[in-house]
Amino acid sequence: MLLALSFVLAYLIGSIPSGVWIGRIFCHKDPRDAGSHNIGTTNAYRVLGPVAGTVVLAMDILKGTLGASLPGLLGYHQHWLVLVCGLAAVLGHTASIFLHFKGGKAVATSAGILLAYSPILFLVASGMFVGFILITSMVSFASIATITIFTLIAACMQDWVLTTIAGVLTIVFWARHIPNIQRMLKHQENMVPFGIGHLLRKRHQ
Repeated sequence: MLLALSFVLAYLIGSIPSGVWIGRIFCHKDPRDAGSHNIGTTNAYRVLGPVAGTVVLAMDILKGTLGASLPGLLGYHQHWLVLVCGLAAVLGHTASIFLHFKGGKAVATSAGILLAYSPILFLVASGMFVGFILITSMVSFASIATITIFTLIAACMQDWVLTTIAGVLTIVFWARHIPNIQRMLKHQENMVPFGIGHLLRKRHQ
């Protein structure tokens, strides 16, 4: 019963629309009304500014970490439950009960799950993510490349629960980023204002 409760609570925690709430309360804006119209961190930075965007990033990561940690807090200490319960938080973020079952792409929330599971692997994945952004200047590319490579790393580690969960998240990431992939193929994807990709685009303009 407590385990079922942890899944429900993880979903509700993941459902908290950080970008929308921070935008409305402190910035009097809704990130869904501009930019990419997404509730996630990248659009929060774009629409709400760096301070609010950083708060949204922290909250979205915390949603994944807290949701994934619930089994342990309720007395279930099987480490694999961190990953399984964390998926409920991802489901909440992508299909929020507070947003009529719509939501974001769950990149930061997924990172929060990994932080609860293994801080070292969290740092490894974060390093890859930042590296891809510095090279391509595209958060979307960094997101799908990092989760895909990380799934292969998990398989090489023979951590099959982590591999399975990472594989599921890889499918989710690719599916949620289909519009971004289409723009990338047309060389029209939005870029952050730094990195090698940004510099190359400016030179060609």
